[in-house]
Amino acid sequence: MYFLLWVIAVILVVSGIVAVFRRRFLWGLLLIIVGLLVGPGGVSIFH
Repeated sequence: MYFLLWVIAVILVVSGIVAVFRRRFLWGLLLIIVGLLVGPGGVSIFH
């Protein structure tokens, strides 16, 4: 479960960064924030 959450968080953050570079700032920031919340390496909404 830990590894799965880490992979999902990385995908969300990378997608957010790509969205920011494509000038979709709000969508990118939302993806980055959700990725940081899901990720097990810091704040996690599942702990």
